[in-house]
Amino acid sequence: MQKVKKISTCGEREILWDVAEFPAQPPQDCMHVINVYPDVRYQKIRGFGGAFTEASAHNFYQLPEAKQQEILEAYFGGTGLQYNVGRVHMNSCDFGLGNYTYVEENDETLETFSVERDEKEVLPFIREAVQKAKDNGSTMEFLMSPWSPPAYMKTNNEMNHGGKLKEEYRSLWAKYFTQFIREYRKRGVAIDSLTVQNEPEAVQTWDSCVYTAEEEGDFVGKFLGPELEKAGLSDVKIFIWDHNKESLVDRVSTSLKNEKAAKYVHGAAVHWYTGDHFEALEIASKLYPELELIFSEGCVEYSRFADSNDVYKAEMYAHDMIGNLKSGITTYYDWNLILDEKGGPNHVGNFCAAPIMANLPEGEFDKRLTYYYIGQFSRYIKRGAVRIGSTCYTTKLETVAFLNPDGTRVVVVLNPTEHEMPITLRQGNEGIEDMIEAHSICTYLF
Repeated sequence: MQKVKKISTCGEREILWDVAEFPAQPPQDCMHVINVYPDVRYQKIRGFGGAFTEASAHNFYQLPEAKQQEILEAYFGGTGLQYNVGRVHMNSCDFGLGNYTYVEENDETLETFSVERDEKEVLPFIREAVQKAKDNGSTMEFLMSPWSPPAYMKTNNEMNHGGKLKEEYRSLWAKYFTQFIREYRKRGVAIDSLTVQNEPEAVQTWDSCVYTAEEEGDFVGKFLGPELEKAGLSDVKIFIWDHNKESLVDRVSTSLKNEKAAKYVHGAAVHWYTGDHFEALEIASKLYPELELIFSEGCVEYSRFADSNDVYKAEMYAHDMIGNLKSGITTYYDWNLILDEKGGPNHVGNFCAAPIMANLPEGEFDKRLTYYYIGQFSRYIKRGAVRIGSTCYTTKLETVAFLNPDGTRVVVVLNPTEHEMPITLRQGNEGIEDMIEAHSICTYLF
């Protein structure tokens, strides 16, 4: 007899796994089975985390110190989400206090390059998170992404509203990447991967820059990859695309036709803003099995989902996480870690929600239901876990399974329906019977 732990949004309890229930043959009633196959293995998991935007850091330091410590524990501590990866933006993004870069205008040599602005709030916040994770026995890794080069490097001469990188600045922009990575590493932030451009197909009212797939491949193959090599930063993984899943296959296929780019590209990153498209991940994995796929951004946009309830938003997260993980994603980055009561600050008013929302006038913060749903994954699926085979008797339930490095099986089950649903969780001839409450998510450990 073993114990199975069930962690659910409806409560936590231990269940007895009674091997005698299924002594030699599977049960006759196979109508409600979720099968787990630990010997069938897929991608390895690197981790879960969120984005250390300037907005998040600013909100963090506007709260009382006691609340800051509670947030650090909530995200990076042993009783919290146990995040072990983070995303940082190079130059400003929309969730900044304004447009900014690390150089003076028209600097052709980068001799004015400085990240001192980030030393005010962003880097201290990151270092506190790194220390909290370390106290919990974990190390943090970081993905960096640019939203826009400096205005003088762009065809529209501004950071916002799209525009392109001028051809004559491609070499200097590649050097800019290496400067940033070196400066952050000096300050204790382990940048281990990067994306070439956040949302390279979008002309946004905020910081943005457009690349075609051919242009992205050309920049990586001729400039960024060689510059990282020259700077002794070949260990930094290059991810292309960093945009919505529906165009993933076409973008990757086109960029990787460039043989020079293919030499340097480690993987591709995706967002969720145009729907599920989990099949796009599966097709990309089939066509390019050597590529690592990561989820680099997703959030609840107020412009689209302001009127939806908390359960809907939380289930949107869980649905996407299960679908992404089942389709090959290795790493999950949520968007902002902390937003204020308005859903910002955001220098163009593009307000959104975050798992932790601060009420700055009151000096308080609130963990939204999305926070707890993310925790059903991040707390129990450890770095180095592998996704394993599983089957489910109905599409009304959404499931995914993992094998942790210590041998623990992790099975996550989402029930987004209005009704309680029965399951028989089974591995071979052993199993338990249980009920999944309506509108709940459960994680089983055994």
